[in-house]
Amino acid sequence: MACEADSDVTRPDAFRVLVTADYFEPGYRAGGPVRSLSSMLDTVGPGIDTTLVTRDRDLGASRPYLGLSGRWVRRGRCSVFYLGARNPRQWRDLWRGVRARRFDLLYVNSVWSSYSIVSVLAARLGVLRVDRILVAPRGELGAGALALRRNRKRLFLLGWRRLLGGSRVFWHATTPLEAADIRRVFPAAGQPFIAGATGPAADDPPAAPASTGPARLVFIGRVSPMKNLDLVLAALSRVRGPVEFDVYGPIEDTGYWQRCLALMEALPGDVRATYRGALRPEAVRDTFSRYDAFVLPTRGENFGHVIAESLSVACPVICSDRTPWSEVLEAGGGAVLPELTVDALATKIEDIVGGSAQQRHAARVAAGAAYRDWRERTAARVGVLDVARTAFRVRQEASAAR
Repeated sequence: MACEADSDVTRPDAFRVLVTADYFEPGYRAGGPVRSLSSMLDTVGPGIDTTLVTRDRDLGASRPYLGLSGRWVRRGRCSVFYLGARNPRQWRDLWRGVRARRFDLLYVNSVWSSYSIVSVLAARLGVLRVDRILVAPRGELGAGALALRRNRKRLFLLGWRRLLGGSRVFWHATTPLEAADIRRVFPAAGQPFIAGATGPAADDPPAAPASTGPARLVFIGRVSPMKNLDLVLAALSRVRGPVEFDVYGPIEDTGYWQRCLALMEALPGDVRATYRGALRPEAVRDTFSRYDAFVLPTRGENFGHVIAESLSVACPVICSDRTPWSEVLEAGGGAVLPELTVDALATKIEDIVGGSAQQRHAARVAAGAAYRDWRERTAARVGVLDVARTAFRVRQEASAAR
């Protein structure tokens, strides 16, 4: 339902938050950040009124979403504006929707996004009336992520650190590991708010193995250097035994994809690798359930929704140690790679390939059990906007009492 940003459902005493993000539903190609933001907005506590500004199209799409470009759309307690960034009229309509309001918090998702840069600059210049700024890097400050296009990012950070300094700027980390990354890159940052995500409910344990045959491995994620698909393909070239390896995901970097294609074509005859295109979110878990293992030697994840989705259907994960999932994987969820080398990954893959059908089934049962144990311990997590509102109000009350 279309509506204005200052809808009459807004409570006078609400905690008002302006959110910016490059991508949002109905888009899905940007992966985990879309699901994190969607879950946060759908579960935010009462008394928090949110306004989201996002692109009018999905990652890599040339056309906008049908019927959404330039519109305000109501989603629960959130008003969403789908902006066509090259349309001056839409910028005017957006400005009319937010200029008269005062926001308690500007919450930007990404350090590098143009949406984050524009909104933070507007807040700093007083064009947007914002009391505080909360920045969610979404894994962008991890060592692996910063190593990609390193010089460009270093140059950008020289000026960006000044804008993201001061007592009005706060940080959101999904895990203590990401909090440490933030403090390393922004030494003047205070202690970040740590508010993690949770994963889907776990399926029942898988039935007994149906048959023997080649090991079935899968990669689901954006085809980009960050996810390290080329390392998987290089490792498969050294694996002995029949393997079926399927790749799902949007191609984000075409040059990188050409490198992956060359590696696929050079694989030995008993390794069959197939690209099967992008998956819609609702198909991800069902797809994982058909494989013996998910291989993701990522350079870093602040959470890793796709890992949770794999484990939730008892599909073990072979993953780098640069995610918050290492403890779960070591408890039975799969295998952790402390070194991102071809030999190290090939060894972990061979453990799956060389196993019997019964051994692969046992690994799946263990992965499901490890995930269910993790989820029982984390299901009651509180969202970051609820954490921020409570923290800010406590500080206000303490200041008023002095």
